Amino acid sequence: MFSGIVRGTGRVLDSVDLGGDRRLTIDTREVALPPLATGLSIAVNGVCLTAVDCTDERFSADVSLETLSATTLGELSRGDRVNLESALRVNDTVDGHLVTGHVDGIGRVVGVEPAARSTEIRIAFDEALMRFIARKGSVAVDGVSLTVNAVHEDAFEVNIVPHTSDVTLFSEYRPGRAVNIEVDIVARYLERLRTADR
Repeated sequence: MFSGIVRGTGRVLDSVDLGGDRRLTIDTREVALPPLATGLSIAVNGVCLTAVDCTDERFSADVSLETLSATTLGELSRGDRVNLESALRVNDTVDGHLVTGHVDGIGRVVGVEPAARSTEIRIAFDEALMRFIARKGSVAVDGVSLTVNAVHEDAFEVNIVPHTSDVTLFSEYRPGRAVNIEVDIVARYLERLRTADR
């Protein structure tokens, strides 16, 4: 479980195909993370992965075929930056919202506009999943906990404040970019309860 408060970015050192799956190796020197150990969870662009082969400067993680097909991790190549967040620990403060690291779908940036000192980003998303997106509700975009400012039939808008832009990938966003989206877990379970007896 994560909070969606990304503290910084790492960089892909290697991306190697292994029997249909892929192993990513991520440089962590540019972000302050607690010590990683084999078996611990870490969110990479909002995707919960299991760390292996950890050092003070990097870790590796195996990415399954299912995860490659359902997220943007399959598009990563050497040198790409990624948002990183370590898993919550007992007594940690949840400053964002509860994020599982289980991506619901891939969105696509369709607009990036200045809004005073912030940036407004519009993201097109699967219409079948838009029912989980609510104005002033929570959403995770590439693992970052955000408040939804506006909802349209097939897209939603979020506002990125300067600090968030500085410590995450948002400064790199341009129209056409694919991003991982995780809807609010509360909305997901409410929908399941609503339809369970049908």
